[in-house]
Amino acid sequence: MVKTWLKAAGIRAAKTIAQTAVAMLPAAATIVQVDWITVIGTAALAGAASILTSVAGLPEVNAK
Repeated sequence: MVKTWLKAAGIRAAKTIAQTAVAMLPAAATIVQVDWITVIGTAALAGAASILTSVAGLPEVNAK
């Protein structure tokens, strides 16, 4: 059960990280102007928040 939860939570976190990073890119006029430290930090924080909210339960795991 723990292995299944870790896999599902990891997939959700990875998707959240990618979505957050992509959402932050249009804030800069060009790719050179992107503050990559901020993008990476914000995406990592979103991933951590995703893992924490997954503690409450995941439908993918609970359905099985």
